[in-house]
Amino acid sequence: MPNTTAPSFANDQAVWASLKQAIATSSGFGRWQNLKQVTDAPLADNLDGQVTAYLRETLATLAY
Repeated sequence: MPNTTAPSFANDQAVWASLKQAIATSSGFGRWQNLKQVTDAPLADNLDGQVTAYLRETLATLAY
């Protein structure tokens, strides 16, 4: 009998894809993108990298 409590890689990827889309459509992410495009070097076209950077900066600000 398979262990149904252990998360699978496919489930993790599905959850990340869903969260990434929700974050990418948020107003906070849009403001962050606009700010980054003005003050920093151009962002990569990689949405995955942008969302990761946004989450890191947001969490660092909240932790401060």
